Amino acid sequence: MKQIILDTETTGLSVKDGHRIVEIGCIELDNLIPTKNIFHCYLNPERKVSESALKVHGYTDAFLADKKKFKEIADDFLNFIDEKQIVIHNAEFDITHLNNELLLANKKKISNENVIDTLELARNKFPGSGVSLDALCKKFRIDNSRRKKHTAILDCELLSKVYINLIGQKEPVFQFENKIQKEKITTQKIKNYSKKIISVSNKEIDDHKKFLRTNLKKNFF
Repeated sequence: MKQIILDTETTGLSVKDGHRIVEIGCIELDNLIPTKNIFHCYLNPERKVSESALKVHGYTDAFLADKKKFKEIADDFLNFIDEKQIVIHNAEFDITHLNNELLLANKKKISNENVIDTLELARNKFPGSGVSLDALCKKFRIDNSRRKKHTAILDCELLSKVYINLIGQKEPVFQFENKIQKEKITTQKIKNYSKKIISVSNKEIDDHKKFLRTNLKKNFF
């Protein structure tokens, strides 16, 4: 099954306070390998960005003013995620905001049955440890140095690597290729070794004849 790594940025924390989505990022995985299919857009939230949210992602009201509204991209978004499993870090937050946008656009909501929450996976795997995206990147030695601010598409890239590590399938393709390469090197070493011919010196031949004359006078067989 194909999967979608998904992340959003918003004007604030709660839909009850009227907060809206300002960015959606999606990366498609096929057998845990990222494909070239992505969905990414900035959105006009039709309201002001809160100061706390601005500190997190840095998207100003002026920057978002000329962007499309969610209802204009709703169908494209739904088509992109259709019949695919969705992987989200802290899924409750993103799904609540997405379903609020879909409700406002008179579209069908996203079912939680088809959603994997990497936050829950991390809490089960590392109870008592930090399970933020940054903490997990550090734990799995994933380079997140580009993450100066929260941006949906970059967070999706990082989450795709975190997710693979969380389910114990770290870089499956590259490991397989490395294994093949190692086998080729080992096989080549064996072939090269078998080609070596060791020559016997004249002295060694004379010493051998002397040994036979001196120590093997009788034929014991």
